[in-house]
Amino acid sequence: EHPVLIDRFLEDAFEGDVDAIADGRRCVIGGVMQHIEDAGVHSGDSACVLPPYLIGDRQVEEMRRYTQAFAQALGVVGLINVQYAIKDGVVYVLEVNPRASRTVPFVSKATGVSLAKLAAAVMVGHTLDELGIPDDLPLPGVAVKEAVFPFTKLPGVDTILGPEMRSTGEVMGLADSFGMAFAKAQIAADGSLPSTGAIFVTVNDSDKPTVLPIVRRFHEMGFRIVATEGTARYLRARGVPAERVAKVHEGRPNAIDLIVSGEAQLLINTPLGKFTQADDYAIRRAALMHRVPYTTTMSAASAACDAIIALRSRTGSVRSLQEWHERTTAEKQPRAGAKAPEPSPTPAVRA
Repeated sequence: EHPVLIDRFLEDAFEGDVDAIADGRRCVIGGVMQHIEDAGVHSGDSACVLPPYLIGDRQVEEMRRYTQAFAQALGVVGLINVQYAIKDGVVYVLEVNPRASRTVPFVSKATGVSLAKLAAAVMVGHTLDELGIPDDLPLPGVAVKEAVFPFTKLPGVDTILGPEMRSTGEVMGLADSFGMAFAKAQIAADGSLPSTGAIFVTVNDSDKPTVLPIVRRFHEMGFRIVATEGTARYLRARGVPAERVAKVHEGRPNAIDLIVSGEAQLLINTPLGKFTQADDYAIRRAALMHRVPYTTTMSAASAACDAIIALRSRTGSVRSLQEWHERTTAEKQPRAGAKAPEPSPTPAVRA
């Protein structure tokens, strides 16, 4: 009378998205994207990067091949989206959607090719060959999509991401490197990252081994590390200097005071047990209301570290989308007197 759905969850898995277009005979991959947040966070809320930067060439090629096989088996004429999870080198299929997905505008802007326009053309009888669509769409750099959330407008809402979609918009960063593209996306989402100051870290026990190398990188860049008791003790025992700050229920001054006073420039927080659940929620809300950038996943914390390194190197530049795509077109044009290159197999996408 009351059925219960039991679903298998892949912990610490990467999630991937593939958008493609098919005409019933041929399927062209629009883009293979990697979610920055772990599998389990709604695809609409997770940042993603095109091309993938942590998924191996073999897994990327598998996702491309599977997507083309699905399109052919289903007789898709138009757009198709397939979501994957990658754990321990194994590719799992999560969803096959014979329709347009929310990432189609992102892929279209990144490649300069309107997938929706092509889909309309093939749906009225044109083929991809007639439209002159190559097997690989041009990609001028690394593109990062970031979600925009309305948390400041919704008092009492927690900022922890999960399977329910909460974002209300998206922005995009485009650059020559993942770090700079992620940094641009954060700036566009009104979440500018610090170049100096203090990193406040409070994570659950299972995330401590993962956060250690991330915090070590911040320390090597000259950031001051501040942490709650358990996290600080773990970091110090492994050679990373960390100042202790009291939790909310431990008296004053505490973690909230640290944020309110402007002494913390970035918060790295993952949910703890029931005893400290209220503390964690209060810390995240304080960071949100005082405009302190925060991350609630280890993958996002690592990406933020890459972005700060890129910002400090100042190697990025600002170009319009048209300039990015013009550069790609120019690079494809042969130089006067140059010999045409020999044809070669399509390489797997690699960040």
